Amino acid sequence: MTLQAGAALTDAATAPPSPQRRQFRLGVGRWGLAAYAMVAFVFLLIPIVYTIVFSFNDSRRTNIVWRRFTFDNWINVCSSQGVCEAFGNSILVAAVATVAATALGTAIALALVRYRFRFRSATTLLLFLPMATPEVVLGAGLAAQFLTAGVSKGLGTIILAHIMFCISFVVVTVRARIASLDPALEEAGRDLYASPSQVFWRITFPLLLPGIVAAALLSFALSFDDFIITNFNAGPAVTFPKYVYTAAARGIPAEANVIASAVFLAAIVLVVASQLRGAAKRKRLAVQGR
Repeated sequence: MTLQAGAALTDAATAPPSPQRRQFRLGVGRWGLAAYAMVAFVFLLIPIVYTIVFSFNDSRRTNIVWRRFTFDNWINVCSSQGVCEAFGNSILVAAVATVAATALGTAIALALVRYRFRFRSATTLLLFLPMATPEVVLGAGLAAQFLTAGVSKGLGTIILAHIMFCISFVVVTVRARIASLDPALEEAGRDLYASPSQVFWRITFPLLLPGIVAAALLSFALSFDDFIITNFNAGPAVTFPKYVYTAAARGIPAEANVIASAVFLAAIVLVVASQLRGAAKRKRLAVQGR
């Protein structure tokens, strides 16, 4: 009798849950995940919505309290002193740093993947150090080096600092793309008597281009958005993040919110356009494959 009872308890413990109970668990998990995703999405969008809404605020000395709706901030975006100059400085720094870091990072990534040389492992380790080092330490160290070398701070020092920490991100992104390439494609080009430059520009570079573009966009975003390293090495120069930080004590001007909103909307348009282009390309390839 005891053995039969024990066997019955074991069967009950190991028996699969009933379909109704399984559906309840799956339903709770699905709805719980959806609710969590919605809360996280709303939490992330609150600052963005605040920025866009207060770009239409008819502010006076501060832009903290809502007064009334107006389009004047969008029409006269440069009316606030220094905001457009700071935005232009950020665009200039980000563009120059992106071009230089992308070119240098792509060459370094090719060398690390395709060639064997002395201190290759040490070079890889040193390239990862700026990514692992806190920005406060990195910015202070660069500021000390510029001070020791007697270099006056300004846009030039900001660009040099941004190139230095953007190279690491470019190398990591492009290196992953290079590692995924099929060497047989380049070998086929050489078998067809193509010169090394022809193989690179007609085969290797087009295959690397998506990774290079992704690295350039990441580098531009990091440079445009950086404040800590910029603040240590800017001197009298003012970039947009530095302007916003300084103005935040008395309420960010509505014109700064206009620029931030425009940048956000432009990024959304670029992402949507890229997705639509990719979908159209996939659809065209699917039709050709039939």
